[in-house]
Amino acid sequence: SSGINAECGEFQTFQHYFKQINLRMGDSLTFNIDNGYFDGLVRGFRSGILKRNDYHNLVECETLEDLKLHLQGTDYGPLLANDPSPLMVQTIDERLKERLVHEFTHIRNQCTAPMSEFLDYITYGYMIDNIILLITGTLRNRPIMELLPRCHPLGKFDELATISIAQSPAELFNAVMVDTPLAPFFKECVQDENDLDEMNIEILRNKLYKTYLEDFYAFCVELGGVTAEVMCPILAFEADRRAITITINSFRTDLLKDDIENLYPTCGTLYPEGLKFLKNAEDREEVRRILDRYGAYKDLHTGVGDGPNDKTLEDRFFEEEVKILSLAFMDSFHLGVFFAFVKLKEQENRNIVWIAECIAQKNKSKVENYIPIF
Repeated sequence: SSGINAECGEFQTFQHYFKQINLRMGDSLTFNIDNGYFDGLVRGFRSGILKRNDYHNLVECETLEDLKLHLQGTDYGPLLANDPSPLMVQTIDERLKERLVHEFTHIRNQCTAPMSEFLDYITYGYMIDNIILLITGTLRNRPIMELLPRCHPLGKFDELATISIAQSPAELFNAVMVDTPLAPFFKECVQDENDLDEMNIEILRNKLYKTYLEDFYAFCVELGGVTAEVMCPILAFEADRRAITITINSFRTDLLKDDIENLYPTCGTLYPEGLKFLKNAEDREEVRRILDRYGAYKDLHTGVGDGPNDKTLEDRFFEEEVKILSLAFMDSFHLGVFFAFVKLKEQENRNIVWIAECIAQKNKSKVENYIPIF
């Protein structure tokens, strides 16, 4: 009997191994038929990401005009050539976003399913932030037309112009429920639009992200192959980051422990035991002790503190995210490179804007506090 069980176990192991080989062979044989051009394109874009030497040149700049000159010697080329002096940090930020959106849209407009669906999922996170921004603004009696320019361009969609006529949070909510790609997420997360206030808006944001991440994770699992192997750890990290952040932000609030737990995405490595511990944490030190039990997050708080030269927890998350995303380019024949590229370029944009802010404010004591990528 034990011999038969052992043979069955070996056979199941062989079946699993053979299935993985088939998935990888299938990816390598068919991926390039529809996606080979775009894969080559995004890997070419990736090669233009700033290196450490580029950042060294940027932090040495004394004015934004110097920074503009140095950027011309990189893959950005004449990005700021048509912007007159004096150059503003906001202008640099807008041009960087426009560049990323142009590259992303060029690929999205030409690709076919399932890659088109995958790229749509990337934009949903930005859409959530945009919709929450609009709802929060209307709660504060801000005109929607005044808020639209502040929306992230990757999160804009055709129906955004339609919902801009809403005059109240309830009208905006109803428009979102009908006219946007986020409607399925909203229907799952919101029961009554009359409950919308600033506290509930943040809860809504977290519920939407929870639903979005779990749905994206399930989509990647369904795609299978190398895409699932690459994307599932990336999305699991994002789920864990959100759970940790929600826990810390919930301190000194009236949220019940069970309500906090309901905001946690369930596709991370902390699920389920880690999330049970987190919901009962009472302070940051307890969160640190919980994370020490997990190898991936054991060193997360290294260098974190309140001193002038210390890092924030958000900085450490960004550093870890860059490491995970960079690994996506080590594999071939998968869609994860498109997600990794967008997020790495977003980090690069934050780096450039941070350096530009330090230069503009003539306060370069913290100009080195950027997060290098390669």
